Amino acid sequence: MASFEPDNPARPPAGVWLCALGEIADPGGKSFRFRDGARMFAGFVIRQGEEARGYVDSCPHAGWPLAPMDDRYLTRDGHHILCAGHGALFRLDGMCVSGPCEGDHLHDWTVEVRDGEVFTA
Repeated sequence: MASFEPDNPARPPAGVWLCALGEIADPGGKSFRFRDGARMFAGFVIRQGEEARGYVDSCPHAGWPLAPMDDRYLTRDGHHILCAGHGALFRLDGMCVSGPCEGDHLHDWTVEVRDGEVFTA
């Protein structure tokens, strides 16, 4: 089962602490993986200033992970999320603006920042 499916038992529930916001480059991203038996949930958090957005680490076009290595989600200028598999570009709000999935959106993984800490929501 793909990690973006809401009934994936490895998807962490609301309230799980992920990291301090300061652990994520600004702008930058950080990878997270959770297991439940043989099932896995892979997500990442993008930081921009004091805000954080979470996405499932799965290309909407091909289903593979976006980054070639942990935490490497953004283009060099920090303006877009890059799918390393085929070069699609996503705005930081998750909308694909270039590539075979243009017009599609990354699957949201809701997170929130509380007192400088990032949690699942």
